[in-house]
Amino acid sequence: MYANDRASQGLGMRVVETRPGYAKLAMLVREDMLNGHSSCHGGFIFSLADSAFAFSCNSHGGVVVAAAASIDFLAPAQGGDELTATAVERWRSKRNGVYEVTVANQRGETIALFRGRSHQVREP
Repeated sequence: MYANDRASQGLGMRVVETRPGYAKLAMLVREDMLNGHSSCHGGFIFSLADSAFAFSCNSHGGVVVAAAASIDFLAPAQGGDELTATAVERWRSKRNGVYEVTVANQRGETIALFRGRSHQVREP
């Protein structure tokens, strides 16, 4: 179990699917995740996307960490929304990789786009 797997469980995240270079996680937006505008705080959306990124880039074995990450918030998520983060490996070399994560709600509307760059610090 990865350390981020334990953290993911605390936020109510569920691993839906993983395979080499791919991961899908889901999370229900709870009332305690809402900000002052009654929409989901961006930090929770980032955490969901970052966790999908971590599962995806660690799916080949070895110890892989984030070297960089960014997110674009496109639309708000509301309380009760079921968010799904789908991470896809776009490029990978021996020690580095680039991953894109799409976060969508239960209606299939994209609410955020995340891009992460990975770095392998130890071989499998």
